[in-house]
Amino acid sequence: MLTFQDVFKSNFLENVTGVSLLDMAVALALAFGLGMFIFLVYKKTFTGVMYSSSFGVTLIALTMITTLVILAVTSNVVLSLGMVGALSIVRFRTAIKEPLDIAFLFWSIAAGIVLAAGLIPLAVAGSVCIGAVLLVFVNKKSHMDPYILVLRCDGSGSAQAAQNLLEGQVRRCALKCKTVQPGEVELNLEVRLKREDTSFVNALGELEGVRSAVLVSYNGDYMG
Repeated sequence: MLTFQDVFKSNFLENVTGVSLLDMAVALALAFGLGMFIFLVYKKTFTGVMYSSSFGVTLIALTMITTLVILAVTSNVVLSLGMVGALSIVRFRTAIKEPLDIAFLFWSIAAGIVLAAGLIPLAVAGSVCIGAVLLVFVNKKSHMDPYILVLRCDGSGSAQAAQNLLEGQVRRCALKCKTVQPGEVELNLEVRLKREDTSFVNALGELEGVRSAVLVSYNGDYMG
C-alpha cells in the first residue's frame, strides 16, 4: 500500500533546502525595490489618456514573480525543463494600449531574471540607466509633441489666409486632410509649436471667414 512517505521518497524533500531563506528574502526584497523604481518611472513618464494604477502594481508583481521563478529554475535542472514546458502554454490576452508599456513589461521581467541570477550590480545599474533614458526622452517639452488643428472656413480664400497665418506661428505644419463642401472648407493640419503658446488659435478664430479653430493634442507618429 502506498504511504505518504513513499510519495515523497524522491528528491522533493531535498529540494526544500535548495534555496536558503536568506537568499529568497534578499532576492525578493531587491526585486520589490527595483519594481517600485520601475513603477515610479512609469508614473513619471506616462503620457497616455487614462492612467492605470493596476498596471503599475503589475510591474512590481511581475518583477517579484520573475525573480521567484528564476530562483526555482536555477536550483533544479529538472524543474527548469518542466517550467519551460509549463510557460510555453501560457497565453496573455490583455491588449497593450501604449507601445511604451511593452518596454516596461520587458524591463520588469529582465530585472527579475538578472536579480535571481545573482547579478545584483548589473540589475541595479541597468535599471538606473534605463530609468534615466526614459525620463529624459519621454518627458520632453510638450510643445515638441504633435497637435491636430481643425479649421472650418467659409471658402478657399479664408482657408488659405488661415494657413498663411499659421505657418508664421508654428515650427512645422503639414496638411493631413481637406474636406470641401458647398460654402465650407475643413482643414485638418498637424502642427508642432515653437513654444508653449497657443494664442495663435485665438488669432485664427478671429480671421474673417474662419468659423471655428480647434487645437487637439495628438500622440501619433505621422511625422518623425
